[in-house]
Amino acid sequence: MMCISSVAATCNVMVITDPTGKDPNGAAAGSMSFADNMFQSTFLMSKEHHFAVLLGGTGGSDSRLDSVVNAVASLENNASAASAASIASKYQGARLIVGGPEMGISIGGSFDAYVVTVDGNGSITVTPYSSTSGGIATLQPGQKGAIIHLRNSEGNPLYGTADTVRKQTAINIGKMIRDGYPATTIVSEAMGEVANDSGEKYGGGAVNLVSGLSTGDMFTPKDLNESGYPMNEVYSKSCDDCGWSVGYPSSENYEVCPVCNGELTTIYAYEALGNAITVTSDSVSVSVYGSEKPGLASTTKQIVDASVAKNGYDASAIATSINKGINNGLLVGFDHVEPKDINVKKDSKAVGVYYTALNGDKSAPSWDLPVDASILNILGSVQTAIGVILILLVVFRSRLLKSFQNR
Repeated sequence: MMCISSVAATCNVMVITDPTGKDPNGAAAGSMSFADNMFQSTFLMSKEHHFAVLLGGTGGSDSRLDSVVNAVASLENNASAASAASIASKYQGARLIVGGPEMGISIGGSFDAYVVTVDGNGSITVTPYSSTSGGIATLQPGQKGAIIHLRNSEGNPLYGTADTVRKQTAINIGKMIRDGYPATTIVSEAMGEVANDSGEKYGGGAVNLVSGLSTGDMFTPKDLNESGYPMNEVYSKSCDDCGWSVGYPSSENYEVCPVCNGELTTIYAYEALGNAITVTSDSVSVSVYGSEKPGLASTTKQIVDASVAKNGYDASAIATSINKGINNGLLVGFDHVEPKDINVKKDSKAVGVYYTALNGDKSAPSWDLPVDASILNILGSVQTAIGVILILLVVFRSRLLKSFQNR
């Protein structure tokens, strides 16, 4: 018998530093928790319409799924962020944070949050809101600012710190917005601060609402009833000279760069989160095909980034770097790639990598899920940040478990 514990995304943060939507790093959002199964409390991102819907609360996975589907449906019908967030109040214990660079941010349902506003003269206002007083809390369209929600999970050794940390982090977010930091960096730093000071530290992940970047499965747990990756712990080491990098725990085996003998910089998870969603002049968009193994996309991106930094957009060089990763065990279960397996688009700074699994190594199967067609139609136009399929899979398994128990 398999039991699945419920989860609440106890930390949600959304930041807007450019309400016009022109800055590629001007709006971002993130979620994490001390609880297991963080992929159940996830968020959706629309790359076309540049909004995100963050889920959380104490309700079951079914109610969270229903609430987000209804919120997305309302947004497709041009509803405001406030209207979409208010849908959460219809579901026991649910929470929704809805927002984007041009629509502002709103939080509804069950929450303890601060709304941060930063005016053009640098004035910072930090205002507490709670669902116990009714209604929703909103950062108005056209306003620079943020909303941060934070509660402590049961069992967290730092239980009782949420009120203090929520306020202090909100203040620090306001200062960073005032000082001109991009939203992607602010979300990263805020999640690092919350992880250290409140213990609500497991990913989760984050999204860039303007450029459509996400951390994918970088920090989410591989298996059911497990914690995600701690945002305040070492995630990788990187070479400043050639760009080579390697993730934890393999990074513990390296004191200097094996490619150029350069000095390695230690990168914490919250810093890796910020790097993953921040657009820079040398950013490379990496897509992986042929397998859905957890961690494959992030490891491949590290290898491709290092290869492009050293050799440019050369398919043969990228293939050679990936094959070195296969040979040294960074990538397991795949045949060597060839230059024809590497789709390079230099003008758009994009690289696609096509993997072929070794014999006996199965890729992810298709799922026959008991989900209404109308839900799939809605989700079909929305890019998932962490994985809607995982949410649906939890619902599917939960229903199987109930059916088995009923027998």
